[in-house]
Amino acid sequence: MRVLQLVDSLELGGTERIAVNIANALSSRIERSFLCATRKEGILRESVKPQVGYLFLAKERVIDFKALITLKRFVKKHNINFVHAHSSSFFIAALLKLMYPRIKIIWHDHYGNSEFLNQRKAKVLIRLSSLFNHVLCVNERLKNWGKERLKCKHVDYIPNFAIPSKNTPITTLEGKEGKRIIHLANLRSQKDHETLLRAFSEVVKDYNDWTLHCVGKDFNDAYSYSIKALVNTLKLNNNVFFYGGRPDVTYVLNQADIAILSSKSEGLPVALLEYGFAKLPTVVTNVGDCAKVISNENEGLIIEKQDHMALKSTIVKIIKSPELRLSLGSNLFNKVNTSFSEEATIKKIINIYKLHLK
Repeated sequence: MRVLQLVDSLELGGTERIAVNIANALSSRIERSFLCATRKEGILRESVKPQVGYLFLAKERVIDFKALITLKRFVKKHNINFVHAHSSSFFIAALLKLMYPRIKIIWHDHYGNSEFLNQRKAKVLIRLSSLFNHVLCVNERLKNWGKERLKCKHVDYIPNFAIPSKNTPITTLEGKEGKRIIHLANLRSQKDHETLLRAFSEVVKDYNDWTLHCVGKDFNDAYSYSIKALVNTLKLNNNVFFYGGRPDVTYVLNQADIAILSSKSEGLPVALLEYGFAKLPTVVTNVGDCAKVISNENEGLIIEKQDHMALKSTIVKIIKSPELRLSLGSNLFNKVNTSFSEEATIKKIINIYKLHLK
């Protein structure tokens, strides 16, 4: 069994981390594991294990024949059975299938705005889905949508999993030790930094020695500008810090004391699983499959999205009780380690590959 993970970039993001995690995990479990970044490399390149075969296509346009031919040659040269395409890389995978019909295509749906599937632009995806052998979805809502809309008869839910990174420690967080709140999310509107900032502005009225640390890729766009302007408006410059995407996520999380995900929409966020491995007490909005990870109040605290006062009250509750912080972090670690482990998820994925080898 020889499998190639196909992903647009190796920038920091949930989709990209899962593609790398799967490639790394498969490298010791199947004959050969490969990874291809089609459009852009990034920080995650250094996380790819040496035993994973690697290809960078440097794709420059939607239909790039040079890149497509390079991909086909690589697949043929290494006798690859499966191309496991993540998110929008389905397009080049489908073109490859048309050129090289013997390849089997697994498509992994990581669509983050699963709360708003009625707005999804998917005409091309639906048409090409007849070329897929199997579709994997990161939450149940996406699975149900796939079964209803896609032309592939095999559609399954496969939970995300996280692996603590072992990168060299680089990033030192600002603020006082023991009083740091972490928000691990790229600067995108679905992550709803605005609600988080408004909640935190209420928190610091009584707990002004606590700090908020936003870690995630900054696209330097209108959303990024608006969020940083809001920091100024709320006079939080001495309490809120932005770091961009960081390669040493595990080290960063180990410096934090409370973790937040304030998203308006999610699939099953890898950041939430990483919070669990870091034993962080966590507050998360009730979107996507977050409630599958934090299924009761002993594992973490869930609030409704876009409610900054509820978020403020929940953060204060955790700040007030070091014992609660300890128990929530420990229980979330046990849940993630048991139910969202690498071993369990990779076993399911390999069984799906085997299904199509027969």
